[in-house]
Amino acid sequence: MKKRYFKRSIKVGFVIIFLSLFLIRCSSSKKAVALNESDVKNIIDSSQFTFVAERMNPMRGASRILTSYYDVEVKKDTLSSYLPFFGRSYQAPLDPSKSPLAFHSYNFTYKSQQKNNDQWQVFINPKDRQEIQQLLFTIFNNGSATLNVVSTNRDAISFYGHIVRNKQ
Repeated sequence: MKKRYFKRSIKVGFVIIFLSLFLIRCSSSKKAVALNESDVKNIIDSSQFTFVAERMNPMRGASRILTSYYDVEVKKDTLSSYLPFFGRSYQAPLDPSKSPLAFHSYNFTYKSQQKNNDQWQVFINPKDRQEIQQLLFTIFNNGSATLNVVSTNRDAISFYGHIVRNKQ
């Protein structure tokens, strides 16, 4: 009886692993066309780009692949964020059905600096959103990027993805 249960659980385990690998492979096939270094520099200098999130890494818990479209659009006068949040909140939200990372900001600071030859950092501090302290983008010369969000009353969270040029 125990042998049969053990064999069945091994088979189920292999099926779960196979399906997980298959789904990860399918979700990673939605990569954008890689940018070259001069394109990335121009996009950062113009302060107009969209970060497309592909995976999130909450401070507590496992990394999750995002199956829906989530992004942060940066323009000279507008910051639009549509990102999910998983993690601990230290203050009860007024509307628990809304993500704290889904917002628009019209008053923010934008600062960029080249960290080394293949990496830039972009610091965005929204002044009209008290719950968001900073968005820190680390952008690589091929267009891949990470985003670290530091909040006032919530755990920090990271996103991995890529940037694209905003449509004019």
